[in-house]
Amino acid sequence: MVGYVAAFGRDLGDGYTLTLRDLTTVEPLHALVVANSARLRAAEPWAWQQQTVETIAMHTEHLLGQYAMDRSLPCVIRADDRVVGAASLAFDPYLGQASLGYWIDAGLEGRGVVRRAATVLIGVARARGCARVEIRTAVDNARSRGLAELLGFVHEGTLRSAMPLGPRRVDVAVYGLVL
Repeated sequence: MVGYVAAFGRDLGDGYTLTLRDLTTVEPLHALVVANSARLRAAEPWAWQQQTVETIAMHTEHLLGQYAMDRSLPCVIRADDRVVGAASLAFDPYLGQASLGYWIDAGLEGRGVVRRAATVLIGVARARGCARVEIRTAVDNARSRGLAELLGFVHEGTLRSAMPLGPRRVDVAVYGLVL
């Protein structure tokens, strides 16, 4: 329903939850981005831009506007009540598909938390009637590519020089999951 913002939250087990990103998450996300900036710059074009509390607040407001229009499901991953990562879906209603993105604090990698969050979001895409979900990641991002494959996504191709990462451009692996 356009204009209506409902709460979203899912238990991921072991004290982790997936909740809707909102303005209360801005400062914790900022601290997390700053702490992980070097690692995020290896995979995320946005991490090369200056990340301030204000820019993260503006981006959060934009994402919540997209959520209100049923175009996005922007979430944070929490350990107890502490923000430790992000996972989101962007919906393309014309193509009937969604794009999945995710990242987590370096100290929590390898625990299956992002896999559980991604599984929840894939379920949301399926429940919405999406025909497919895509993950696009830098070809050198072995962790993200491994997660895509673990989730059952198929490597559908590589886009040459498709992602700017600071001063260089990198190839992007495209993964798809037909629902």
